[in-house]
Amino acid sequence: MSSRPYDALTPDTMLNAMDAAGFRTDGAFLALNSYENRVYQFALEDDEPVIAKFYRPNRWSDAAISEEHAFIRELCEAELPCAAPIERDGTTLFKHADFRYAVFQREAGRVPNVEDPAVLRILGHALGRMHAVGAAQPFRHRRRMSVAEFGNDSAEFLLASSFIADELRDAYRAVAMQLIERIAPVFEALPDAIRIHGDCHLGNLLWRYDAPNFVDFDDAMTGPPMQDLWMLLAGEREDRARQLDTLVTAYEDFHDFDARQTRLIEPLRTLRIMHHAAWIGRRWQDPAFPAAFPTFAETRYWSNHILALKEQLSALDEPPLPL
Repeated sequence: MSSRPYDALTPDTMLNAMDAAGFRTDGAFLALNSYENRVYQFALEDDEPVIAKFYRPNRWSDAAISEEHAFIRELCEAELPCAAPIERDGTTLFKHADFRYAVFQREAGRVPNVEDPAVLRILGHALGRMHAVGAAQPFRHRRRMSVAEFGNDSAEFLLASSFIADELRDAYRAVAMQLIERIAPVFEALPDAIRIHGDCHLGNLLWRYDAPNFVDFDDAMTGPPMQDLWMLLAGEREDRARQLDTLVTAYEDFHDFDARQTRLIEPLRTLRIMHHAAWIGRRWQDPAFPAAFPTFAETRYWSNHILALKEQLSALDEPPLPL
C-alpha cells in the first residue's frame, strides 16, 4: 500500500469522478476536515451541494464498504437520521481512476449539548434504536473490535518503529503490556457484540431539529454497545455517572442494556488512546498527518502519551460507574 495514496487525487480527478457518477458540479469544491479518507463538499449546477468521501485505497474491501452502506440504509429505513450514501445506477460505491468513493447529501447541524439531560435522553433513544437494528444481523466483512488489534497490534507497531525515543521505549513497553494484561480478561468476560457505529464521538453527531444526525460510519464494526456510549460522557465521576444513567434509561426503551458493560468504559478509553497513537504512526508518510499532529515525532509527545497510559492504569482500578 502506498504511503502517499492521495497524491493522484488531483482536482481534475475528483471533478471527473463526480461527473462519472452523474453529479454535475460547477467546478467548486471545499476540503472538509478528514484524515483517514479525503472528504470534499461539491457545489452542483442544479441541486444542493453534496459531500463526497474518497476512501483510503486498500483499507477496506468493496464488501466491507458495501456493508457500511447497507447498515446506514437499514438505519434510515428505521427512521433514524443518518447521512446516507446517494445511489446512482443501482450502486452507492463508485470507482474512478483507482479511487473508490461515495456521495452523501450535505447535512447541517451543531454539536449536541450533552450537559442537557433532555439531549442525553434523545441520544439514548437514538442509540437504543441504532443498536436494535445492529443486533438484528451480523457484519460479515467488517472488523470486530478486539484487544489484539487495538491493543497488542498498536503496541507492537510502535515498539518496532522509530517514533518512541530510546530512553522512553522501556517505559512505554511496560505500561502498554500491563494495560493489555488488565484489559483482556474484561473483554473475554463480555463476548456479546453487535453492529455499532464504532466512532460515535460528538464530532460525528450533528444536532438539528432536536435530534441527532449520525454521520461517518467509516469505522462501523462488530463491537460492544458501550463503544457507542462512553464517548458521550464527560466531567467528573459523579457527572459521568449521572449522564450514563440518563443515557441508559432512555436506551432501554428500545434495546436491552447489559449493566456489566459499564466495566468496559475505561478499557475502551485505553484502547482508543493506544490505537490512536499507532494510527498516526501508520499514516505518518501521508502529508496530512505531520501537518495535523506536528508534535508526534517529538519526545514530549511520547512522555505525555506514557503519562496518559499510566493514568489509565489508575482508572482501571476504580469501580465501574454505577447504574
